[in-house]
Amino acid sequence: MSENVILKFAETLTLERGGGVANTPLVVAPIRPDAAFTTGISSFPVNHSASLHKHNCDEQVTLLSGRTEAEIDGETTELRTYDMNYVTDGVEYCFRNMVDEPMVILWIYGSNKVTCTFTGSDEEIPHVSEADMLVR
Repeated sequence: MSENVILKFAETLTLERGGGVANTPLVVAPIRPDAAFTTGISSFPVNHSASLHKHNCDEQVTLLSGRTEAEIDGETTELRTYDMNYVTDGVEYCFRNMVDEPMVILWIYGSNKVTCTFTGSDEEIPHVSEADMLVR
């Protein structure tokens, strides 16, 4: 059995994606390779959004601050603080920042080996890898 881990957000590495978009991985394979899931927080400044994409596993996202328009499998819904969505693997979705304040989300994937495929591409990119860090 592995040891328990406590992460202090202020001491956790934040990865800049460009344009002010940032990912803070929390429970990820390098920290906890035996975890059954992957978690982290992403922040999007005003006028930045998450591009249309899909993953190889289920994902749950909770909006921690801001207001967003979530497009999931072609349907659009407005989300406010603490609203959440659950997206199954292979379904395309995105988030669009709708207000003049940052949008911050908590993401939880149902796997410790997460890939992302951006719409218009067939390339599966490992989540939070160098290739995934480019704002699209």
